[in-house]
Amino acid sequence: MEIAKDILLATIPALLVLITTYIIIKKMIENDRDKRRSEIILQNSSTITPIRLQAYERLILLLERISIEALIMRTNKAGLTTKELQSSMLNSIRSEFDHNLSQQIYITPQAWEVLKNAKTNTIKIINTSAEKLPPNATGSDFSRYLLEALMEIDKEPSKVAIDYLKSEVAGMM
Repeated sequence: MEIAKDILLATIPALLVLITTYIIIKKMIENDRDKRRSEIILQNSSTITPIRLQAYERLILLLERISIEALIMRTNKAGLTTKELQSSMLNSIRSEFDHNLSQQIYITPQAWEVLKNAKTNTIKIINTSAEKLPPNATGSDFSRYLLEALMEIDKEPSKVAIDYLKSEVAGMM
């Protein structure tokens, strides 16, 4: 009995020290893991944020380039028919959009939807306007009609999308 008591008196403090050491080491490892995770997140955000901002810049440039005024300035040439100018404008929109497809990775899904809606609505305005003109209308007639149609709209689709992207960027900062 005396031996069992001596063994218990020696074992219990040793077990307490072992349990305490285990708890302390476990907490230190967890704290170190949390610290490393925080450092990685901070490092990633300092790398990703500039890339995201660059994506927003590129998409705003895309929207500026597919605005109807910019399309008219860039694609309208003397001697074009309405159909030729319409085709040139639509090709320009598709080309610009295709060139920037990868940017959707860096923006929110809602922003990408707004951008796609702007593209779709711009195409609708162009196609609807072209249908309303006679087949022998010139590109100049088409341009004039498009600009008049824009004046009837509260806000051009590209401008709506640009405002949305700007508000998202402002929210990031």
